[in-house]
Amino acid sequence: MRSKLHGAGAVAAATALAVVVAGSWFGYRQLAGPSCSGQIELSLAAAPEIAPAVRGAADQWVADGAAVGDTCIAVNVSAAEPVDVAAAVASKHGATLAGVGQASGTAVTPDVWVPDSSTWLVRLKSGGATALAPANGASIARSPVVVALPEPVASRIGWPDKEIRWTDLLGQVTSSKPLRAGIVEPTQDAAGLSGLLSLTAAASATGAAGSPKAQEAMVGALRALATNRSSLRQDLLARFPRSTDPTAIANGLGAAALSEEDVIAYNNTKPPIPLAALYMKPDPIALDYPFAVLPGIEPTKASAARVLFEVLRTSSFKNRLAAQALRAPDGNWGDGFKAPQGAPSPANGGASAVPPSGQGGATDLDPKAIQTATTTWSVATQSGRMLCVVDVSGSMKKPVATANGASREQVTVAAASQGLGLFDDSWSIGLWTFSTNLNGSQDYREVIGIKPLSSNRGALQQGLASIRPSDGDTGLYDTMLAAYRKVQQDWEPGKVNSIVLFTDGKNDDANGITQKALLDQLKKLRDEEQPVQVIIIGIGTEVSRAELKSITDVTGGGSFVTTDPSKIGEIFLQAIALRPPAPR
Repeated sequence: MRSKLHGAGAVAAATALAVVVAGSWFGYRQLAGPSCSGQIELSLAAAPEIAPAVRGAADQWVADGAAVGDTCIAVNVSAAEPVDVAAAVASKHGATLAGVGQASGTAVTPDVWVPDSSTWLVRLKSGGATALAPANGASIARSPVVVALPEPVASRIGWPDKEIRWTDLLGQVTSSKPLRAGIVEPTQDAAGLSGLLSLTAAASATGAAGSPKAQEAMVGALRALATNRSSLRQDLLARFPRSTDPTAIANGLGAAALSEEDVIAYNNTKPPIPLAALYMKPDPIALDYPFAVLPGIEPTKASAARVLFEVLRTSSFKNRLAAQALRAPDGNWGDGFKAPQGAPSPANGGASAVPPSGQGGATDLDPKAIQTATTTWSVATQSGRMLCVVDVSGSMKKPVATANGASREQVTVAAASQGLGLFDDSWSIGLWTFSTNLNGSQDYREVIGIKPLSSNRGALQQGLASIRPSDGDTGLYDTMLAAYRKVQQDWEPGKVNSIVLFTDGKNDDANGITQKALLDQLKKLRDEEQPVQVIIIGIGTEVSRAELKSITDVTGGGSFVTTDPSKIGEIFLQAIALRPPAPR
């Protein structure tokens, strides 16, 4: 999260500028004097580093006069952390963003939002904010994402003469004597996410997709970064060495993915050891500052927003951006901009230039890659206590056409086994199976008790490998109630206590409790002080979404259904990433 807040400003002036409707675009003409019959206030929230430039341009526009018909326009520009606005937008539109948390009670959604990256729009769209089209924001500025290193450290690895690739950095951070790399939480920071995407792509290139070698490299990189992660950008910057003493350099932060603007701003403070900006190959996703008009605003405000966008694409605005160490959308810069040493020229392509499509923004981003990166990070870097409950009813024997004929059970076990590799030893995990009459008249059986992975990992792997389908039916309700009681019984503070249950059918235990009885019991057991998060993953076409949702609506958590069992690994990651962060 950025912490370089430059203040929030309400801009309200008002003389007059007429906005004339012409198709879907709007021209304007100056009027001689104030002749407004009313006023509309357009609210705009901008990332803190670009807010002064936007505010200055809006001030000038309003001072010259801005109106729709005979109604004056005032523009209220506030500096707002993108993650805070994203949380508010997600709350309003019913979206889920891994690692973002709840919106603060005072957070409101603006009419126009200028976050630092289109990745926020893509994540909101993927998370369920279907009314928010990810391509509705064209870029008004640009800042390449770089890897920042203290200059002495950068010199040792070949800066500024050597081209450095992400595979080189991966080797540095996962070696026996690793470079101390850090990151701002990538689920809350766009530059951190850009760096994470590039580093995990480099890890994936070490072997076939999903192979043990590739996963080992990826998990190693994630945990190396997590050791020095921070939710506050200013806190991370403070970890860079503040002395030329060799010991201070060795013990300080050695590398972090930041924006070019961050490096320029840091070096402008004249630190004892400046930061070098490494423009890595392949180019990471740059910050592109989309101008996003949020859905649901009044037509007159939308009209005013379209004209303001035109104001923010002028050459004079490029000079305002330069004063904030930002580039124009095409990668060029205005008067006074001082590029860091080694920055490639926009004319020659590279990190400062726009993508090959020439547009940038959300249309050039891969929603699936972003979702995978954020969910994998959330799983690999959090700590929790979990009971994994796996359906072994007879229907789990059915083959999965999209998984080369492997059974539903085999696909489920493979997903759980692969997921196990992402959890570090701070997790405590147990394993149950369930069907009907699996253990005498009992529908469930404990395979492995809930214990720390530091002593339980091998047993869990063996337990998963031993799972075989039975000939029974699906004793879902009795199993869910027993699992909830078990996790609640030994509830552990400081961790997310959860149940993850896999099933391919509806409850069909004639001798078990009813749905109403289950829900009544769960309501009585639920304790806000000791919550148990329930995640249910439905597999195939025989599950009932309504049945699963009725349970998680009471307990908290979420239900996921995939009609293609081969996708269960992706769903598993998304589900585990539902860990509820602290409210914002």
